[in-house]
Amino acid sequence: MTDTSSAHVDADPLDGIAQTLDHASFAAIAGVTGGLSPFTVAQAMSDWALHLAASPGRRLELLAKGMRKNLRLIDYVVHGADGEHPAIEPLPQDRRFDDPAWKMPPYNLIAQSFLMTQQWWHAATTGISGVSARHEAVTSFTLRQILDMFAPSNFIPTNPVLQRRIADTGGMCLVEGARLLMADIEALARGTAGSGDQPFQIGRDIAATKGKVIYRNRLMELIQYEPTTATVRPEPVLIVPAWIMKYYILDLSAHNSLIGWLVGQGYTVFAMSWHNPGSADRDLDMEDYRLLGPMAALDAITAITGAPKIHALGYCLGGTLLAIAAAAMARDGDERLAGMTLLAAQTEFSEPGELGLFIDEAQLNLLDSMMWERGYLDSGQMGGAFQMLRSNDLVWSRILNEYLMGERPIANDLMVWNADGTRMPFAMHSEYLHKLFLKNDLAEGRFVAGGQPVSLSALKTPMFVVGTQTDHVAPWRSVHKIHMLTDAEICFTLTNGGHNAGIVSEPGHKNRHYQLLTRPACGPALAPDVWLAQAPDHPGSWWEAWGEWLSARSGKAGPPPPMGAPDKGHAPLADAPGSYILEK
Repeated sequence: MTDTSSAHVDADPLDGIAQTLDHASFAAIAGVTGGLSPFTVAQAMSDWALHLAASPGRRLELLAKGMRKNLRLIDYVVHGADGEHPAIEPLPQDRRFDDPAWKMPPYNLIAQSFLMTQQWWHAATTGISGVSARHEAVTSFTLRQILDMFAPSNFIPTNPVLQRRIADTGGMCLVEGARLLMADIEALARGTAGSGDQPFQIGRDIAATKGKVIYRNRLMELIQYEPTTATVRPEPVLIVPAWIMKYYILDLSAHNSLIGWLVGQGYTVFAMSWHNPGSADRDLDMEDYRLLGPMAALDAITAITGAPKIHALGYCLGGTLLAIAAAAMARDGDERLAGMTLLAAQTEFSEPGELGLFIDEAQLNLLDSMMWERGYLDSGQMGGAFQMLRSNDLVWSRILNEYLMGERPIANDLMVWNADGTRMPFAMHSEYLHKLFLKNDLAEGRFVAGGQPVSLSALKTPMFVVGTQTDHVAPWRSVHKIHMLTDAEICFTLTNGGHNAGIVSEPGHKNRHYQLLTRPACGPALAPDVWLAQAPDHPGSWWEAWGEWLSARSGKAGPPPPMGAPDKGHAPLADAPGSYILEK
């Protein structure tokens, strides 16, 4: 007789339909909100509002703070409201009110009033007892976005700089701005937004370092670069870029190409160029990226060069993937890595900065539904999230300068690259966000590669790790946490600049400097602020320090290896930069 208490219960026949309906519903919501979860914002705002309503003491403090600010503003007006003695200074990164026109009445009063309002709302959304740290951060961020939207610099009647521009051009700047807006709308409708008219052509002006595609699979092309020195070091260098970006961020123009510079230092350089996935690639996951990416590349490099040791460099998500691959190699006794370089790459995700505001269960549910519908996450959604982190610089300033002042900046190589986005397949990106960002599985030893968990504590390969001071994507304090996860020797470098500009920091680049300090193998892990206080500051480019680090861990130079190896299945397939880089 069957025990009905433990009998198998058949799945509800409506499960599949219900799941499809739910996905479709959330995908529709994502389409309206640009992929941002209104539920996350509503939860955070409710937490803040309810706790503030239950805090009479805090409300009294805010009332008093508001009155003091009004009195300070009145005092500013009464005593002449001169621009030399403002009532409040903007934050160092806020450049909206730098023009001297903002120091003239009544615009000085408008700007000062806005800055005081902004400061008061920051106080009102922080430090409320009982509000979770995450909800506080989301609320403060949301209110800042709303305030930035209504900043006086965004409107003709309250922006003296814009008024001057209109007067100087006889209003033609507004006509030109309207033309630029219509051109961008048309390009967006065609799916070619960001391409525009620009003098940079891939393979000619950018991504132009000479080489050959010597291996291709469904996920990446492997490029081998032609030597420019008579001899090369015996250890080749593999570059693993992020799949969220085209690899040529490291091969821009001739003067600022990291790949070209590295070839010139006497290294045999290989770089991966990722395929831009579409709907058919929806099931590609992190394991596919590991096996078809760095592991396939290492096998090809070994076959071509015969080198027993290989240096590997990973940038951004490529660095995270490289760390996973290296940990799996260490676990499995694969000792091919001579050294590992990580550029603005996180391996511990408990404090990912403001980007983490977009990562919770409600947000990922919305993103999963959006990707489920298409099979991928479009580059526009991810790019929009990055732009919101710096809305003053990347959103409102652009609208002001281009669509109102009619001034579009001349394109440079970095701008062209930045507009050349890529997509991310559903399975991989969902796994990345859930397991790494949300659950921190890699740092906590739960992430599975090759059927078994990997541990970063297994890494013994010397590392050169670079963080950038103003990184909004991979904050340097988060990147620095790799010190806590492994006993390997780590040469940590902190360079000025952001996630991209700090990395593209060629020798001779003006105003570049970096701090550098090496933690020996099994040495103590310094807290980030302690490291910051102790690390010496150096003028110039971190590339040169990295070159010295590579040189110290490389053998004596000898004849360069052949370009590809036809007899081993790696005949040159095409000239660099290959075909995957051109996929839109």
